[in-house]
Amino acid sequence: MSKTFDIGPVHVGSGQLFLIAGPCVIESEAHVRKMADAIQRITSDLGVPYIFKSSYDKANRTSVKSFRGPGLKEGTAILRRLGEATGLPVLTDVHEPGHCAIAAEGVDVLQIPAFLCRQTDLLVAAAETGRAVNVKKGQFVAPWDMDHAVEKVTSSGNPRVFLTERGTTFGYNNLVVDMRSLAIMRGLAPVVFDGTHSVQIPSGANGVSGGQPEFIPLLARAAVAAGVDGVFLEVHDNPAEAKSDGANALNLKDLRGVLETLLEIQAAVFPDPITKDRRDRMRHVLYGYNREEEEE
Repeated sequence: MSKTFDIGPVHVGSGQLFLIAGPCVIESEAHVRKMADAIQRITSDLGVPYIFKSSYDKANRTSVKSFRGPGLKEGTAILRRLGEATGLPVLTDVHEPGHCAIAAEGVDVLQIPAFLCRQTDLLVAAAETGRAVNVKKGQFVAPWDMDHAVEKVTSSGNPRVFLTERGTTFGYNNLVVDMRSLAIMRGLAPVVFDGTHSVQIPSGANGVSGGQPEFIPLLARAAVAAGVDGVFLEVHDNPAEAKSDGANALNLKDLRGVLETLLEIQAAVFPDPITKDRRDRMRHVLYGYNREEEEE
């Protein structure tokens, strides 16, 4: 069975680095649209295939008082309108089997949160929608054991599954990334590295999770050099005011520089068969956007 598949214009497992990015949670329709437009402009400039990400509900917040999002129906409707307006593939989390069919009406990728990566009914329900499924590796799971999650998806008749590394529990309130896991899991399915949750300090700041975002570029560089297929980054235009995971989010103003460096590393470690001319043509094909035309 081929491990390469398409999510709209994004070719997963093809050797071209792709990006999954957006704010952790839908704060408002205007905000997710603003973020999608800003990130799309950057990825179009750089020729990076892009999947927008945001959650309609953050069901595993540390505190019961924390903001969770607009909910399943309203959030799915917002994400559907965003995808239609921008042409971007869209990803969101699902937390219950009964959510999958509804969420699938508005998005292209259903993401299984790390804490739920062993939940058979959830994995099967996500797979049965026919949408691509991204399974985040649990903080408590060995990388080779993710073959069970892959099998639960593919045995349901859906071959479009990929895995995301987001760090492993290391004592209390800390995570560590074992770069060996990227190679191990890539033997099972395409692999994405989550550079923002990997620097999270879970439940480590008086009822909310903290983070060390200064290490996002470092870990992302290492992951790209290790040969991942894509990078996942939660990105916000004002992390200090973000309603979820602001402590470990990448500031929007830093995204272009991070991506430029990651592309340089990939080209150096894995000589890129995609020439500059071809990359320029892809910008228009992927996004209908031409920087040179806009500047004229």
